[in-house]
Amino acid sequence: MKTQTEILASIKHELIVSCQALPEEPLHSSFIMGRMAYAAMQGGAKGIRANSVEDIREIKKTVDLPIIGIIKNVYAGSDVFITPTVKEIDALYQEGVDIIALDATGRVRPDGKTISEVFPLIRASYPDQLFMADCSTYEEAKEAYALGFDCLGTTLSGYTDYTQGTSLPDVVLIDRLVKDFPIPIIAEGGIWTPEQLKQVFKVGAYSAVVGTAITRPMDITKTFMDAIK
Repeated sequence: MKTQTEILASIKHELIVSCQALPEEPLHSSFIMGRMAYAAMQGGAKGIRANSVEDIREIKKTVDLPIIGIIKNVYAGSDVFITPTVKEIDALYQEGVDIIALDATGRVRPDGKTISEVFPLIRASYPDQLFMADCSTYEEAKEAYALGFDCLGTTLSGYTDYTQGTSLPDVVLIDRLVKDFPIPIIAEGGIWTPEQLKQVFKVGAYSAVVGTAITRPMDITKTFMDAIK
């Protein structure tokens, strides 16, 4: 079993591929996500980001790479849906994922609290677990760092109401975070080309997550269709 230091070292300056398909998407299937992750590993990826215990279990059958685990759940009255409550965190912890990622925005969570209120309790309950903060702004990342997250991600930049319209990938945010915080900064969100991947690494990203551009053929097809309309 790898130590936390070894897990983080294994993804340094490497590509992480996000293998996810929601229930309404054509490829929604744990088996298919397992194949996607295996193909990503064969292509050279050094980490996988996956949604749901079912998908993670399937991926683990053939893929021996660090997994960033999330559980997407929609709760009434809250915009937070990436690992939104302790229930999801506990399920991921019990499954043994290497890194648990959760929404670390300032938005009110399903339990009526903010990340600043809940994470100290989460950190105390799972002292041996690596946690990634999915942020949308510099201020959120700063708060996540102060709360004790192990790595900061730009995952939600452009996807919160107050960051809509942000140019992605958010190279400006990645650059600021790299300069100001001494923990891994994981670039995620809107990386569509190898050139953009090079760009986020050029400004100092520790790792980068690419999802849609690799593992969502419906969306990839749409970009090609948009080009010829």
